[in-house]
Amino acid sequence: MDFNNTEIAFADKTNADLKRSYWLFKIIGWSWLIKIGPTVLKIFMPFYFPIPIIKATIFKQFCGGESIEDCETTIAELANKNVKTILDYSVEGKQEEEVFEENLQEALRTIQKAKQHPFIPFSVIKLTGFARFELLQKMNDKKQLSEKEIAEFEKVKNRVNTLCEAAFNSDIPLFIDAEETWIQDPIDMLALEMMQKYNKQKAIVYNTIQLYRWDRLAFFKHLLEIAEKENFFIGMKLVRGAYVEKERERAIKMNYKDPIQKKKEDTDKDFNLALKFCVENINRISFCCGTHNEESSQYLIDLMKQHQLAIDDSRIYFAQLLGMSNHISINLAKANFNVAKYVPYGPVKDVTPYLIRRAEENTSIAGQTGRELQLILKELERRK
Repeated sequence: MDFNNTEIAFADKTNADLKRSYWLFKIIGWSWLIKIGPTVLKIFMPFYFPIPIIKATIFKQFCGGESIEDCETTIAELANKNVKTILDYSVEGKQEEEVFEENLQEALRTIQKAKQHPFIPFSVIKLTGFARFELLQKMNDKKQLSEKEIAEFEKVKNRVNTLCEAAFNSDIPLFIDAEETWIQDPIDMLALEMMQKYNKQKAIVYNTIQLYRWDRLAFFKHLLEIAEKENFFIGMKLVRGAYVEKERERAIKMNYKDPIQKKKEDTDKDFNLALKFCVENINRISFCCGTHNEESSQYLIDLMKQHQLAIDDSRIYFAQLLGMSNHISINLAKANFNVAKYVPYGPVKDVTPYLIRRAEENTSIAGQTGRELQLILKELERRK
C-alpha cells in the first residue's frame, strides 16, 4: 500500500482547501497557543465572537456540521470515495441529568440514521455524555456510593442499555469510547455487561482499548478468556490513546504508578501485538483499527493477507478522524478495504472542548502535525 500517494488522498481538495489545511495544522503545531487556548476561550466564549472564527477554521476541518442533517454533505463526499462515516456527537463536559437525556435521544438518532444509510456502519458513544465524571471516578476508586448515587448510576446503566438494545435491534454495532484511566473501570464493566447481553450471535457492542496503557493487552487477553467461557463475541476498537500528558501529570501529582507506556515504541509494539491477537482470534473478535499510523495500517494489511482474510471482511475496519490522515483513509478505501471516518458534530460552542482536546493530542503526538504538513506540501508541489 502506497500511503504516500497524495494525488489519490487529496483528489477532491482544491489548492485553496490544501492551503487552508496547511495553515491550520501549522497553528496547531504551536504548542504554546494550544496550551493557552482553553483559558482564552473560557474568557471570551460568553461574548460569542470566537465562534465564527472557530466555525470557519478548526470546526470546518474536523467536524461534519452542527446537526446530523448538516453532516449529509460530508457523508456523501466520503461515500463517493468509498469511505464510510461514524457520526460522533461530540458534546463534552456536561454534568446535568437533562443534558444526559438529550444526549441519549441524539445517540438514538445516530443509530436510526445508520440503520437507514449503507455508508454509516457504526454508532458511537462516550460514557461521560451520559454520566457525571465524579460518579464514574468514585466507582473507579471503589468508594461506597450513597443511595442517591446508586440510583443515579442505575439511570446511567439504563441509558447505555437503551442504546445497546437499539443498536442490537437495528443491527448497527455501537462503539463505547475509552476515557481517562481514573474513570475507565466502570466503563469497562458496563461494556462487558452489554457484550454478555447483546453479543451472543455477533459483535454489536464494542469497547475501546488504549494501547498506550501498559496493562491493556493483558486486559484484552483476559476478556477473550471470559468470552470463550461464556460464549459471546467481542467487539473492540484499538487506539493508541488520547490523554498522554494529562495521565502522566496526574500520576506524578498523586504519586501513583504511571499507567502509560514508558516509550512510544512500547505503545507501537503493543498496538501491533493487539492487531495480531485480533486476527488470530477473528472468529471470536470483530475489531476496528483506529490509527493514524502508516506502519500499523500496513501491518494489519499484511496480517490479513497472511491469514487469507478478504480485504472487505466485515469483521475488520480501519478508522481515522475526519480532517486527518486522508493519505491512509483514501488509499485504503481505493483498494476496497473497510474504512470509516469519525465525523464529529454538534453545536460549535459545545464541540469546542472536543476540538481543543484534539489539538492538544496532535501537539503531543510526535510527528503527527509535521506529517500532515509534509503531505500537503508534497501535493501542492506535485500540482505545480
